[in-house]
Order: sequence, then structure tokens, then C-alpha cells
Amino acid sequence: MMLWFVLALMTVAAAFAVLWPLARRAPLPTGSDVAVYRDQLDEVERDRAAGLIGDREAEAARVEVSRRLLAAADADAPAPSVDGRRWRRGVALVALLLLPLGTASLYLKLGSPSVPGEPQFARDETPTEQRPMAELIARVEAHLEENPEDGRGWEVLGPVYMRLGRYDEAVNARRNALRLLGSTAEREADLGEALTGQANGIVTADAKQAFERALRLKSDDYRSRYFEGLAAEQDGRPKEASEIWRKLLAGAPKDAGWTGFVRDSLARVDPAAAAAVAPPPGPSAGDIAAASELTPEQRAAMVEGMVSRLAERLKQDGTDADGWVRLVRAYMVLGDKDRARAAADDARQALAKDPDKLRHINEQIRNLGLEG
Repeated sequence: MMLWFVLALMTVAAAFAVLWPLARRAPLPTGSDVAVYRDQLDEVERDRAAGLIGDREAEAARVEVSRRLLAAADADAPAPSVDGRRWRRGVALVALLLLPLGTASLYLKLGSPSVPGEPQFARDETPTEQRPMAELIARVEAHLEENPEDGRGWEVLGPVYMRLGRYDEAVNARRNALRLLGSTAEREADLGEALTGQANGIVTADAKQAFERALRLKSDDYRSRYFEGLAAEQDGRPKEASEIWRKLLAGAPKDAGWTGFVRDSLARVDPAAAAAVAPPPGPSAGDIAAASELTPEQRAAMVEGMVSRLAERLKQDGTDADGWVRLVRAYMVLGDKDRARAAADDARQALAKDPDKLRHINEQIRNLGLEG
């Protein structure tokens, strides 16, 4: 209500500013002033000829009297007629009434007077479900503008920028975190990953140096080893890339969620090695032979039983990222997208505290075409 009152007050003030000069009555011109100033010019000329004033004084006097003469001549211009003044005031009054009424009608039609205000950053093509994240990012950014030496703040922003694909800002955030908090294998690998994202997936010279620093601090840092192999592949050394990735898979923990994308990368340069190193578990040869002797109904029941057992095991221990992938894929094969989505949600919840496994499961779910 207060907003509408302020807008109405502003409209009245604007109307007054327009109507006030139109309402003023113009001064009545008089021709006597012009005659007086002309006589003064003649008098100045006579005084100069008689030697009463010098040339400089005479010139100054002529300039001043001429200025007054021009002003008086302008005043003698014909004043607007009564009809002209009425027409002009009528047009101004109509415009003054139509302008606020027209703008108010347009706003009520196209605007949203009942929608509460919100910051511009939250309106700029930000989906509703992402607005809490956008607001959180804006708060952290505002905090860092006032406290640019807060290394923890930069470290918090780095992964968020990476997830949003804002790689330039991610590089800046991770450089600041390194500068303020010191070098660790994880921070160096973070910087290398951001630099690679900034270069559209190319492991640049700066990124290589960051990964090398990380490996000097922690020789088994899996991210740095992976990108070391990726750099070798991009440099035209597939055998070296294969060797790096095979060693990485050989030493991987059984429950490591990152083995899937390393195996996929290995398959690009050495398919045979990828098949030989930690192949994804599946039914045994005996299971396949037994299934071939069953009726379609029996095979369906057997598959359903295997899927149910896998789901039950994952309820007991949800740390197996590859197991979750198999479960989601099995539901997709069975044509049950609802259960596939439910399994994907359960997987995300179970792996929420493990960023690597969570990233892996999200990639696999996207590959299955389940999202969207």
C-alpha cells in the first residue's frame, strides 16, 4: 500500500512540474522600452563624438544598451493567442491524465504486483530449484569481497564453481585457496582439474605442473594419476596412458567409485587391457547356462530374484557404487523406470558423503538416459 501511495505522490509532483509553467501568464510587452534603448545608443554616439567619453567606454556602453534592446525586442514579439494557450494547456492536461493511466494499465497487464521482490541475480535465468544455491553463492561472494583473505571461503566456492561449469572463477578460487591455506596434494589436484576444465578438457602445461606438484606431495593421488594418463593420451602417447591407467586400476580399492571412468578411458587406448583389468561383475557362466534351459517366465523370475537380492544387499551396505549402477541398469532393462529412479535416489543418498562415488553414480545415471 505504501508503494502505491509513493507512486501517486510522485505522479502528482510530476504533473505540477508540467502544469506550473503552462499556467503562468506571460508579461505584456511594451514598445516604449525599445525606443528608450535606441535613444540611449544615439546618446552614446553623440558623447563619443563630443569627446565626453573615450572609444573604449563608448564601445562598452553600446554593447550593454544593445543587449537590453534585443531583450526588449523579444518581449515585443506577439504573445500567444488565447485560443493557442487553451489548446496547449488542453493537450498537456490530456497527456498528463493518459500517461499515468496508460502506464498503470500496462503494468497491471504485464507486471506482477503481487509477486514479492527478489535480487536480480536470482531472477536471471536461474531455475527455481537452483535459487537457494544461487543465494548461498551470492552470500559467500559478498563475504569474500569484504574479506578477500579468507582462504576457507575460496575453498568452499571452488567445487561449487566447478559443478556449475564456471571454470574461470573456479581457477581463481582455487589459486586463492592455495595462496592463503598452503599447498596440499588435494588443492594442487583441484587447481589442475579446474585448469583442465577451463581449457575444455585439455590438460595444459599449467595443469600438468599442478598435477606434478600434487604427486610429489602424495604419490598415489588418483586424480593426478588419471590426468597424467589423460595428458599422455592427448600428447599422442597411448601406450604410456594405458600403462598409467592400468597401474591405477590395479591399485584401486575395491569400493573405489572412480574405477568406472578410468576403465572407460583405458578402453579408448587399449580395449584388451580394459577388459582384463577388474571387469565389471556379472552372472557367471553357470548362471548363463542354467538360464538358457528355463522358460521365459522362469528366466524373468530368476532375474527378478537376482535384482531383489542385489537391492537387499545395497540396503545393508550402500557403499558399492558399481552395485548401485548395476541395480539401476537392471531396472531399466526390466522396463521399470520408476524403480530405477528410486534406486538412483537411494544411491545418491547412500553415497552423499563420498564425492567421488557420487560423481561416478551421477555420470552413470546420465549415461543410462534416466534423467531429463
